[in-house]
Amino acid sequence: MRVGLDISQIAHGGGVGTYTQNLALGLAQMQDFKTVFFYSSLRKPYRGNLSNVKSFSVPPTLLELLFNRLRILPIETFIGEVDVFHSSDWIQPKTKAKKVTTYHDVIPLKFPQLSHPKIVEVHKRRLKLVEEEIDMVIAVSEATKKDLLEVSKIPSEKIKVVYEGVGREFKKRDQKDVEVFRRKYNLPEEFILAIGGIGERRNLGRVKEIVKDFSLVITGETIPYLPSEEMPLLYNAAEVLLYPSLYEGFGLPILEAMACGTPVITSNVSSMPEVGGEAAKYVNPEDMEGMIRVVREIMNSKGVREEMIKNGFEQAKKFTWEKCAQETVKVYREVLEL
Repeated sequence: MRVGLDISQIAHGGGVGTYTQNLALGLAQMQDFKTVFFYSSLRKPYRGNLSNVKSFSVPPTLLELLFNRLRILPIETFIGEVDVFHSSDWIQPKTKAKKVTTYHDVIPLKFPQLSHPKIVEVHKRRLKLVEEEIDMVIAVSEATKKDLLEVSKIPSEKIKVVYEGVGREFKKRDQKDVEVFRRKYNLPEEFILAIGGIGERRNLGRVKEIVKDFSLVITGETIPYLPSEEMPLLYNAAEVLLYPSLYEGFGLPILEAMACGTPVITSNVSSMPEVGGEAAKYVNPEDMEGMIRVVREIMNSKGVREEMIKNGFEQAKKFTWEKCAQETVKVYREVLEL
């Protein structure tokens, strides 16, 4: 089996980039088939450790025009013949191979008001191609599968749920290293951590309103967006992760925090209860009083936090990138039998 995987999303970081990077590394380690990687970015050349990367300096807008609209060149023009091509969430090239794609969320389709109009247009255009051509869709959660069934014509039997994982770098760190990190960014001794983002989806307006009695640190606002190697130290330094997002296709920070021994408060909507299991505390993301009550309960009780930490470690162990890669390969083999 020869598999082609679009890894262009690595250039953009975020949850999709994390998924793409870790899936690619997992596939590259498997010996019973060959993977060729397609990478395209105008401003950010590929500098990773993967071999067999076909790299091109093409901007995303031109790539979208080429593959989603003009459709004059198949992906084989760039990567050679493959048996399966696994596309990103941005483009759907023509190909003679069996076609697999991953949906991380359907935010531009279900909540277009939360996305830029051009992004909404791209995702609508691509969805039509997916509906017409795709052999199998991977959804990163049951919630995302449910949403896909609501907004698309893709039949249920063509959607497989494959959970994301948490990297091994997310773990309890030496307290001396955490203190050095704390001093570097001038962080409080005790603080609640929130993850920043563009638009209203991360619910930061309400977060700022409810966290009045405690110090609040927000990535991208009160501190810069950190390089990936420093995120485990940030989770280790925090007392609690407050993540009352209005919608998530998966919610990687939930697992990352748990794996670092940080209690998690998150929303009781979309995929978040799936990911957090019984280890997180859940809130209605629109209920200000309810969120205040839960935050105070956890911040004021060391015993509650210790129980959540213990349960969080166990929950995080259920999700690994190795398992994600193995289950993705099962999807490839299944489409080859269709």
